[in-house]
Amino acid sequence: MTNASLSLSFNPAGIQLDPRQGLSRQLYQALRARVLDGRLASGTRLPASRDLAAALAISRNSVVRAYDQLYAEGFIEGRVGDGTYVAQLPQASLPVRKSSKKAPTQWLDLPVVVPDKVIHSGALRRVENNHLPTPPSGPPRAFRVGVPAFDLFPFEVWAKLNAAFWRKPDLQQLCYGAPEGDARLRGMIAAYLRSSRGMQCSAEQIVITSGAQQGISLCAQLLVEPGDGVAIENPGYRAAGHAFAVAGARLHGVAVDSEGIDCQALAGLGDCRLAYVTPSHQYPTGVVMSLARRLELLAWAERANGWIVEDDYDGEYRYSGAPLAPLAALDRQGRVLYVGTFGKVAFPALRLGYLVLPPALVDAFSQRRAVDVRHSEVSTQAVMAEFMAAGHFQRHIRRMRRAALSRRNTLLTGWPRDIAGVGSLPSVAAGLHLTVAVDSLARERELIEKADRVDVEINGLSSYWLPDSQEPEDQRAGLVLGFAAVPEAAISAALGRLQAAWRE
Repeated sequence: MTNASLSLSFNPAGIQLDPRQGLSRQLYQALRARVLDGRLASGTRLPASRDLAAALAISRNSVVRAYDQLYAEGFIEGRVGDGTYVAQLPQASLPVRKSSKKAPTQWLDLPVVVPDKVIHSGALRRVENNHLPTPPSGPPRAFRVGVPAFDLFPFEVWAKLNAAFWRKPDLQQLCYGAPEGDARLRGMIAAYLRSSRGMQCSAEQIVITSGAQQGISLCAQLLVEPGDGVAIENPGYRAAGHAFAVAGARLHGVAVDSEGIDCQALAGLGDCRLAYVTPSHQYPTGVVMSLARRLELLAWAERANGWIVEDDYDGEYRYSGAPLAPLAALDRQGRVLYVGTFGKVAFPALRLGYLVLPPALVDAFSQRRAVDVRHSEVSTQAVMAEFMAAGHFQRHIRRMRRAALSRRNTLLTGWPRDIAGVGSLPSVAAGLHLTVAVDSLARERELIEKADRVDVEINGLSSYWLPDSQEPEDQRAGLVLGFAAVPEAAISAALGRLQAAWRE
């Protein structure tokens, strides 16, 4: 074939190659794109490698490598004694080429393909309607919510334990593991919960998860059918609500009073067989559920033949007396699924949590988790088990509790007084955050905007309510402040900036 005959089959003039990058890969992509969008129809004859190399001013080897890849993938075919042709491809499988007035984003001028119609399944729609917002990035600052004092974590100890694990790993541990998690870690967690929380649980009831959120998602996947009613605290932890909504649940926001979730309102929900609660320190109001309300909630679960998902996300932080016994410690009917996490004691990036399950549910949860992730990452579990066995975990919890108490006191002492529209500070007996009432939604937004301008991070209470809440908007207003994320000096400095900004 001569250069004069190239135009009869294929004109390479539209292909532009960047000499600074791999030429064969670029040529392969350009030819492949033209086949897929129909510019090179099935049966079109391609130039011989030598002729195409001359036309594009590149080496023949580059063309040969591009052709070889196209041959291997079935885009082109050779005909004995007759050259190279675009393969016969079923037209229905090729994307339709759409014209676009936008300038090309790639030097190869690849086509912009816009589907005429995107068909969404019900699950995809639920994900789109219930997606989680991106957590705040960057180093912690006052008053970020949900972050412990991980600047105090004993990283040197952790690094030594981690190095010891990898220095001479047990080869059996490096194979596929049990989906329910490392046996030694499960045993250490069970022993910790028995001694510190009064829970009569065994290692066999524990399933390790990638943080509390995966534990909640597993509960949603296995306990909820599309259309089921699920009760969640309102205001509450919206990420839990998202997990249940994605599973197809219809969310019922149940009010929270000074004793916890309103069990009378819960009992009135005829289609509801599952309730998600944070009894040790309600998120975000900070209410600690009373014993009477805990017993009432357990009685509801027994009557309704239902489940309670108890999220004990920061139950280790109790500033007067020992941590309260969780619902799971009071449960005698096997109705409570307990969600625990190391993220509020160690650091969020650890992504290590656990579920304590009624014995009848353990196998199902393990099997479901195996479908998603097979099993947890091995070294983190092994290191945490050794961290606990050597006593570092308990010492660290005591240190974190003292630090959180000191940082809480710094916030309470230095909080700006007599700010228009801001209520008085609550007493804070537990947890890592507090909530302050504000008299209107407009004032909430104004205060948060002013805080942000002086590099202070505050969450609005209004963002924790369900969108269809019946309460008037101004009754949903407030400020949610985490007090553990930064040291006392940073808290004091932030409070000084807030005082100036809010009094302008």
